Amino acid sequence: MTEDKEFWKIEEWIKIARIDWDRTLRNLKEKDVNAAGFFLQQCIEKYLKAFLIWHGWKLKKIHRLDALLDEAIKYDSKLNSFQEICERISGYYLADRYPPLGVLELTCVDIKKDLKEVKKFVKALFPDEKLDSKK
Repeated sequence: MTEDKEFWKIEEWIKIARIDWDRTLRNLKEKDVNAAGFFLQQCIEKYLKAFLIWHGWKLKKIHRLDALLDEAIKYDSKLNSFQEICERISGYYLADRYPPLGVLELTCVDIKKDLKEVKKFVKALFPDEKLDSKK
């Protein structure tokens, strides 16, 4: 593949990650905390996959943020500091997609705290990326 095609793929992943970020904010505004958590997980997953593809990683069907982060740390060891947030937010996806695994008792406050950390994480992945916290 040419470098241009690879860049296009990365831009597409980032474009959808931004959409998921906006979905997170809209659901939070509507106080649909589970949907906000789900889309926050989706947002991070797409940013991580964009970062990994940028570094030559072959796309895999995987949704666990901690596993994706383990791959990303191979390219940038400083990302290790985001292990806790990735583990926590992975749980949001699993709880929403697999209800027998347990009901989350998320609050808007929980998601708002996570948003601050996620912004730092996205900046670590893509320093020029700007995420708005108000929609």
